[in-house]
Amino acid sequence: MSGRTHLPSGLVTFLFTDIEGSTRLAQMLGVGYRPVLHEHREVIRRALSKADGVELFTEGDSLFVAFADAALALSACAEAQRALAAHDWPSPEARPKVRMGLHTGFAEPYGGEYTSPEVHRAARVAAAAHGGQVLCSAATAAHVGLSSSAAPVDPTDPGLENGPLGHGAWLLDLGLHRLRGFDGFERIFQLVAPGLDRQFPRPRTIDAPAHNLPVQTTRFIGRATERAAVRDLINRHRLVTVVGAGGAGKTRVAVEAAGEIVERFRDGVWFADLSAVATADLVDVSVAAALGLRPEPGRAVVQTIADHVRDRRLLVLLDTSDAQLPAARRLVSRLLSASPEVYVLATSREPLGLPGEVVWRIPPLSVEAASGGGFSDAVALLVDRASAARGGRPVEPGDIAHLTRVAKALEGLPLALELAAARLRLLSPPQLADRIGDVLGTLDAGLRPATPDAGMSDRHRTMQAAVDWSYRTLDPRSARLLRWLSVFASPVDLPAIEWLHDGDPLDPLATLVDKSLLQAEAGATNATYRMLDPIRAFAARLLLEAGEEESARERHVAWCLQAAHDAYLDNEGRPVTLSLYTLDPLADELRAALHWTVTRGSARQGLALAGSMDQWWRERGLVREGRMWLFRLYERISATGEPVPDAELAAAYHMHSLHAGADGETVEELRFSQRAEAAARRAGDPGLLARILSARGAPLLEMGRTDEAERVTRDVITWSDEQGVAGEALSAVYALAQLLWRRGALDEAADLLASARPLENSRPLERGRRTVDMLLGMVALSRGDLVAAHDHLIVALRSRMTHGFHLRVCETLNAVAVRCALADDLDTSAKLFGAAQSARIRLRCSSGGFAAYWTEQQADLRSSMGDAAFDTAYASGGALSLEESVALALTIEHPDLMAGSIRFSTVE
Repeated sequence: MSGRTHLPSGLVTFLFTDIEGSTRLAQMLGVGYRPVLHEHREVIRRALSKADGVELFTEGDSLFVAFADAALALSACAEAQRALAAHDWPSPEARPKVRMGLHTGFAEPYGGEYTSPEVHRAARVAAAAHGGQVLCSAATAAHVGLSSSAAPVDPTDPGLENGPLGHGAWLLDLGLHRLRGFDGFERIFQLVAPGLDRQFPRPRTIDAPAHNLPVQTTRFIGRATERAAVRDLINRHRLVTVVGAGGAGKTRVAVEAAGEIVERFRDGVWFADLSAVATADLVDVSVAAALGLRPEPGRAVVQTIADHVRDRRLLVLLDTSDAQLPAARRLVSRLLSASPEVYVLATSREPLGLPGEVVWRIPPLSVEAASGGGFSDAVALLVDRASAARGGRPVEPGDIAHLTRVAKALEGLPLALELAAARLRLLSPPQLADRIGDVLGTLDAGLRPATPDAGMSDRHRTMQAAVDWSYRTLDPRSARLLRWLSVFASPVDLPAIEWLHDGDPLDPLATLVDKSLLQAEAGATNATYRMLDPIRAFAARLLLEAGEEESARERHVAWCLQAAHDAYLDNEGRPVTLSLYTLDPLADELRAALHWTVTRGSARQGLALAGSMDQWWRERGLVREGRMWLFRLYERISATGEPVPDAELAAAYHMHSLHAGADGETVEELRFSQRAEAAARRAGDPGLLARILSARGAPLLEMGRTDEAERVTRDVITWSDEQGVAGEALSAVYALAQLLWRRGALDEAADLLASARPLENSRPLERGRRTVDMLLGMVALSRGDLVAAHDHLIVALRSRMTHGFHLRVCETLNAVAVRCALADDLDTSAKLFGAAQSARIRLRCSSGGFAAYWTEQQADLRSSMGDAAFDTAYASGGALSLEESVALALTIEHPDLMAGSIRFSTVE
């Protein structure tokens, strides 16, 4: 090789080599190690000298060489490895296995050496290699014409002979790896060439293969055949669906199999659980989150996913796909069409039904003894879990026969075995075996017919038998509590259980938790209790068969009504400013109660439940759901003839009108407003009538019927004041103030709003929204009063966010954006406009009565900033969550504190 007087500069390719296991080799050869070390150096030097490599130093068994040409360096490494393999060593064991690593970067020699960090990166690449392996960085690959995004190479391609490396050599992409001492990931390539070994373990880097597979808390027992089958299918097919009944172990087998082949997918294995996805449109969002992606404003999430996976090799594990089967099917189809290197492993109760899908039905655990005389998989699982359930004490040899009986009776179903093992905290193995046989084989429980239900699979019957057996171990009070708790749709706390249960529920509750029929979850202030869905479905069926469903459901409805009522009161029972956050944890329960009222319960109670969710539906972008429940309640009233007082009907019609308006259904809005007015007049309730009539102004204003809107609002304000119900006409005040603002009558609008402030403050349902401050802020903006606008808008924003009025928060963010534009803070203004629009899209709501104004202000802002700057800031704001957007708005400096403010300056 060349001397050190001619060191390459500029783009330099650095090579490090050393002997893998050199210490062990030296100990084995003793005095014979020195000649082997010398010969290995000479063999390498002869090969590298042909590429004009410059040797910088030799230390122990390592060499450090610099090259001016990356392709020649790689070719020389291949030649060196072939020469080392062909050399006549003293013995096969004495052959040194040399690992080599290359990296290319900018460097200038100084004082006969290099001080560039690129040298250290090359050393780390070499440290990742195995003996006989040549690795290089993406930079080196790029400089020989093989970039990190290059298509996979076909080693049989005759064009390789004339490629940049020649002699049939090419680079194999090993994926992204983290090098010790360096931030971020480095894409590593392996040199593949004739005469060189190709199969090596994964590189010796500090990072584990990229994946987000869930960490398991229990040992995985058996299933060796099943794991191998799933692995083999994934190797040969791009879409594999593991199908089986609930509790059959689909998820666990899929996760274990995927974990064993992570290294096959250079861009990772990504797990997405669809079991908790509430709606189909959230499936894409859930998978995007698993891939580390965020929704992009104005762009379909599935497109973001498709662009991300393009040119990547990865495996997506979709768990519980049947929870949202149509949406999962569409997403999988898009994933597979986006890249030929994307693989999907799904778990589901039924096939996805896509072309190319391979359906693998998971069998139960084996219940037959292993050929070598060991436990069957089912018995091994039961023994392992039984030991854990009994405080780690091993199972007595005499109990194995009883546990084998249990495993066979449960037909090897994993969930059934887990539940059975949990019972061993209470029962001995002989008792367990006797009881489980009684439940499955007799009719004394009276809960299941002797003949299996038509159309029900064997595994499904076995699952029900396992839960049925758990139920049969309960005392009467615990069994009744389990049945009655099935009416709750979500985790509940102790006061809710006390409401439902006659007497002290602590003893039966402790029994259910101990027997794993309920899961206790610690909270910040108190514990909650959750029932798994399969157990809830089983308990609900028992509730019906016991003739207790009507009583339990009616009590649940009463609890929901009381809980919703309490959400509007403080601990002393006094009205409190409404916070919609208090309704968030009640939403699923209220929906469950509504379902009962529209099917078999009281529609009148259903109207009361719907009324308690009115503002929650509107502020969470769920007005269509609210209208759906109301339509079903009307049908229930029509079918049953249940009498409903006119005042309650009027309130329901009024709510329906507001929801229709929020959804853009103007005709439906006015139709139900007229129905509400007629019912309120029949009821003779002036306050209710004022509330209904005052809501007419806003839709008339949005339709451009300004004169009519002004007449209606002024009339209802005057009439309600005469009737002593002025507070019920606040909606008319707000609409009239907005009309005056549009007209430019700012003083009159401000006076009107000032007179309304005491009314708003006196009404708990209104004061959290701070509409007066919002509108006064708009007046101040039109006046150019930056200080007043800031004060009013920040008060409104803080209150609205604090009390959970998310839709109104979007409106206020737009107003604060205008305030920023007036203060020449253009970037923040564009961000807030983007944040407000993104939040409205998520809430599926229109821009409201100020839509034209926001559009005009954004157009002016775009003109001032320029398209590119505006779009960048707008997109940045659109990526923020609602909480992040509000936090940004609240950090805006008060105008009095801004540079140049004269508010607190000394006046001479």
